[in-house]
Amino acid sequence: MRALPMKKKWTVEEYLAFDRAADVKHEYLDGEVYAMAGAKPEHNIIAANTVITIGSQILSGNCTIFSSDQKVDIGQAGLYAYPDIAIVCGQPIYDDQAGDMLRNPTLLVEVLSPATEKYDRTEKFRRYQSCASLCDYVLIAQDRVLVEVFSRQADDRWLYQAAYDLDSTIALESIGCTLALADVYRRVSFEEPAEPDHNPPLP
Repeated sequence: MRALPMKKKWTVEEYLAFDRAADVKHEYLDGEVYAMAGAKPEHNIIAANTVITIGSQILSGNCTIFSSDQKVDIGQAGLYAYPDIAIVCGQPIYDDQAGDMLRNPTLLVEVLSPATEKYDRTEKFRRYQSCASLCDYVLIAQDRVLVEVFSRQADDRWLYQAAYDLDSTIALESIGCTLALADVYRRVSFEEPAEPDHNPPLP
C-alpha cells in the first residue's frame, strides 16, 4: 500500500466518498488513506485457491465468502479495510446507508506480502480484534509454505496454530472447515526452496 499525499487528515466521510468514486481500492487508518497496490501472481493464486478450497466446503451451509473487493467496516477502531477474503456465517450485516461495507465478519484472511506483512501481523490485527463477530484471523505466506490461524477464545485471548508443509491441514473451527496446504499452494512456485520457519513472528 502507499499513502496518498495530503495536507490534513481525512474524515471518514471524505474517505468513503472518495473510495466509492475511485477506480482503485483504498484503505483507511486513523485519518490516513492508502491506495491498494497490485499483487504478485503468487498472491493472487493463493487467494483464489483459498476461496475455492473454503467455498467448496461451505457451499451448502449458512456461510458466505467474499473476495478482496469487499470492504470491511472496523470503524470503531479507526479502520476500513479490504481483506483478501472475508467470511460471514449467518446473515451478513452491512452499513445502513450505502450498504457496501461488511460489519460482521466471522473469519478474515490476509495473504502476506513483503510490503504489508508487518502491518497485517500487528496494527491491522489489533484493529480487527475490536470486531466482536470475528472468530478467526488467517495469515498465509506467499514466499514460503506457512499458514497461521489466530482463534478467539471465550476469555478474548487468541489461540495460535500454524502449519508449515504441504502435507499439513489446519482447522478453521469458526466456519467448520479445514485448509489443506497442498490446495492453498497449488500451482505456486517459490523462487528458491526455503527451510520451514518453526518460529514465525507473532503479533
